Amino acid sequence: MSSLNKGVDKVEVALKWDPSTDGGPEHDLDIIAAVYPAAEPFGEPVYLVHFDSRSPDGTITLNRDSRTGLGFGVDESMTLELNRLSTAYARVVVGVAIQQGGGRVTFGDVDNTEVVVKEGYQELLSNDFTDVRDATAATVVEFTREGATTWTYRPSVRGFEGDPEAFTRRMGDRLP
Repeated sequence: MSSLNKGVDKVEVALKWDPSTDGGPEHDLDIIAAVYPAAEPFGEPVYLVHFDSRSPDGTITLNRDSRTGLGFGVDESMTLELNRLSTAYARVVVGVAIQQGGGRVTFGDVDNTEVVVKEGYQELLSNDFTDVRDATAATVVEFTREGATTWTYRPSVRGFEGDPEAFTRRMGDRLP
């Protein structure tokens, strides 16, 4: 655990799931990162990074985006270069939302979901969303700036209800 106390610099969030097999609408899960300012780390996010986007400074990039879960291995991945993120930002919350275009879909409806957060080859967390199986979205991990250069992480798997837009407004809420 001592290496975790040194903070994290560059992490990858990888998400996988199996495609819909019941003839219904495709399952489309999305990784979302919300970036919060140092002045208000629990207010509104300054910006979001999700499908078809990246951070304005290029420090957070969605590398792969699947709309169906087809294929082997990782379906979506996002890289966060926290060590390059401006000191104007103090908090980044990463979550996963399920698109709700074809009717209500929860994590329990999607087979073989898994999210993995790694720094290099070191796995920081892995979760299969079993604890939030009735949710339509969930936060996964929170990164917080400690001082000028050190970022720490905290696993934070919390389920949410609603569409992805509503989730992005609430994903950074302070824990009770």
